[in-house]
Amino acid sequence: MQENKKLLIAYYMPEFPVPGSTLPVLEALQGNGVDIVELGIPYSDPIGDGPVIQEAALAALRSGVTISCILDMVRDAREGRSIRQITIPLFLMGYCSPLMAYGGDCFLHDASDAGVDGLLIPDLPPEEAENFLTRAEGFGISVVFFISPVTAPERIRMIDSLSSHFSYCFAVNATTGTAKLEERNSDIESYLQRVRENTSKKFVVGFGIKNRRNVERMWQMADGAVVGTALLQAIQDAATPDEAALMAARFCKSLQVEV
Repeated sequence: MQENKKLLIAYYMPEFPVPGSTLPVLEALQGNGVDIVELGIPYSDPIGDGPVIQEAALAALRSGVTISCILDMVRDAREGRSIRQITIPLFLMGYCSPLMAYGGDCFLHDASDAGVDGLLIPDLPPEEAENFLTRAEGFGISVVFFISPVTAPERIRMIDSLSSHFSYCFAVNATTGTAKLEERNSDIESYLQRVRENTSKKFVVGFGIKNRRNVERMWQMADGAVVGTALLQAIQDAATPDEAALMAARFCKSLQVEV
């Protein structure tokens, strides 16, 4: 990955909208400009997620998606089983409870063995993460921590120091998919300038990013943009895995901008 390249990051819920979609969608994302994929770990009580991601998570749970299933999919993606080999970074995004139920070191070992590159855990407090961070780094897994619009400068610096390679900024204090960035342009600019002044590593921005204009705007102020809800909405009516992949490819092409 180019050092100064602006990142396009996609959040995808495995096996959405129909079982069998994960590998074809990953191939479509990689082939159409996505630099990193966040794979959601479905959870019944996702406190930070809006209705679209909640419904996708419930659909994944109904399809029997577990952490073990996701790790198997990552392994298949890395080995190029039935698709072109997936070489872009794959991060898992999920909550503490499922990871604890799996078993801390067991999870880190299995994730590393499958080919997972990093983790985003929204309810893991940075102040309590030192032990987990050390263990994750021992397995070669990056950990990403989160910054919000109300995070104080000294805490931004602390989060920047803990995040392995980049931090994730919530564009707004809202659940996923509910924000309207156009209504908060001046606030976001001031907020991300504050982040820039207090970080030495890269930071990306997510929540409310829906289209090319949003991506371009975030690329002007940050190192990357994350699309999640909009991607799931773009593929939600697909009836087959191949159709889901086609819709994902079309959506990613609609986001491509030059900076």
